[in-house]
Amino acid sequence: MTLEERLWKTFNKALGQYQLIDEDDKILVGLSGGKDSLLLLEFLARRSKVHVPHFTVEALHVRMENIHYETDTTYLQSFCDRLGVPLHVITASIASSSSLAGEVTTPDASPSSKQKPACFLCSWQRRKQLFNLAQELGCTKIALGHHQDDLIHTALMNLTFQGQFSTMPAKLKMKKMPLTIIRPLCLCQEADIRQYAEQQGYEKQLKLCPYEKDTNRTTAEALFLQMEQMNKEARYSLWHALESADKLIEY
Repeated sequence: MTLEERLWKTFNKALGQYQLIDEDDKILVGLSGGKDSLLLLEFLARRSKVHVPHFTVEALHVRMENIHYETDTTYLQSFCDRLGVPLHVITASIASSSSLAGEVTTPDASPSSKQKPACFLCSWQRRKQLFNLAQELGCTKIALGHHQDDLIHTALMNLTFQGQFSTMPAKLKMKKMPLTIIRPLCLCQEADIRQYAEQQGYEKQLKLCPYEKDTNRTTAEALFLQMEQMNKEARYSLWHALESADKLIEY
């Protein structure tokens, strides 16, 4: 089995196992421009060509004007054009001012959050744009490109820093709006996605986020690597624990 076949099989297994797509779904994909979201969009576009279930796909790329990294929207547009997927590009801002420490004070954040790291507020603003556009377009689902490593890292991070065993679920039905968040790459491993992206010649974003290497998530990633060195089956043990505790689907 080739790498592409393995990823495609794993992707479709997740769709069925967690019942991620329903008949007549309209799905909005969060397209950051990274390898994960590009693969997600490619596979969803391919899957939409299969007649059952019938669903449609659109994509949204959010550019943050005051976070110092860049993406090539020309490439993203050509990528979407090849797949026959409509692309929406929105430029947003997270703050009126920012500090060198990467913290931002903004009236646009949630009421209890006057001072938050730029990474948190950037992610929050992107989600806000996704939710708003999804509702404007009449979408039923929002698809995000988190893979299995992301979900495991989140579980370790929450356990270590928050004192709770939880993660980003493969399927999350929103309570305050008629939308469901799905993560169809939840069974795919990052190493496979990275190798596939190299094989396909996915273009990388022009400049990486200046804050992405200085977070609790990087600490959790290092912890997971140590766990895998201790036990090569650690990934599957952690995933089994999440499944057994019903942490992968939330209604």
